[in-house]
Amino acid sequence: MDIQPYTSTETLAIGRPWLMSMLGIEANQTVTLDLTAFDETLHWTEASKHQPERKLKSGIPLGKNSTTGLYEPYAAVTNEVQTLTVTGAPTGGTFTITWSGQTTAALAYNATAAQVQAALEALSNIVPGDVTVTGEAGGPWTLTWGGTQLGEDVAAPTTTESFTGGTSPDITIATTTAGGTAASATGADVFVGFLFTEVSFFPTSTKCAAPLMVHGQIDVAKLPVAFDPTDVPAGSNTQFVYKV
Repeated sequence: MDIQPYTSTETLAIGRPWLMSMLGIEANQTVTLDLTAFDETLHWTEASKHQPERKLKSGIPLGKNSTTGLYEPYAAVTNEVQTLTVTGAPTGGTFTITWSGQTTAALAYNATAAQVQAALEALSNIVPGDVTVTGEAGGPWTLTWGGTQLGEDVAAPTTTESFTGGTSPDITIATTTAGGTAASATGADVFVGFLFTEVSFFPTSTKCAAPLMVHGQIDVAKLPVAFDPTDVPAGSNTQFVYKV
C-alpha cells in the first residue's frame, strides 16, 4: 500500500520555525502528495537504522499537478536573463535594439544601463517592470525580464549597429538564463500553499496524505527552500502575510 495517513504534532512550534502565528491554521486542508516529485536533502531526510521512515520538511511551498491531481513542490518561475555585449572597442556610433517587431531609438555605443532600459520601455509592447537593465556604461548590459514577461521564455532581441573606430566593432546578445518553469505544463508552477507539518513516509511509498496550509503568516527566511512571494504567477494563492 503506497498511501499513508499523516500525523501532526500537538506543539505548533516543533518543526515550524517559519510559522509566525496560529492565525489561519484552522483552514488547513488535507491533500495527497506525489512523493516521487520531492528531492532528497532539499525536501526530505533519508531513513536510517533508528529512523526507518523518510521525513518531509514542513514549510515546503506546494503546487497542484493538474494532470494527476496530486500535490508536489511548487515550481517557481524563472526570469529570462540576456546579456548584451559590445565588442571590438568602438569609439563612436550608435545601435538599436529590436524586440517583437519594434525598434528602439538609436543608443550611443557607450550608453548607460538606464538609457538602454528607457529605450526598451519606450516601445509600446514593453511596459515599465517588464525588463530591468543593469551594467556599466558601454556594457555589457544584463536584461532581466519580469512583469508581464515573468516566467516566459522571452525571445531574444536583435540589434543593428553603426559603430565607428575600434576593430570590427559589433554587438551581440546571448541568453544566460532561459525563462519559464519546468512544471508549467502540469500546473505546479501555480503556488497553492505550504506543507504544514513534517510528514514521515516509507521509502517504498509513492504517495501520502498531508496537511496543506492555505492561509497564515510566514517568515520567508526560515522556510526550508527558497521562496519569493513577489514572483508567484497569476492564479496563485494570495491568502498569506509574509515577513521577508
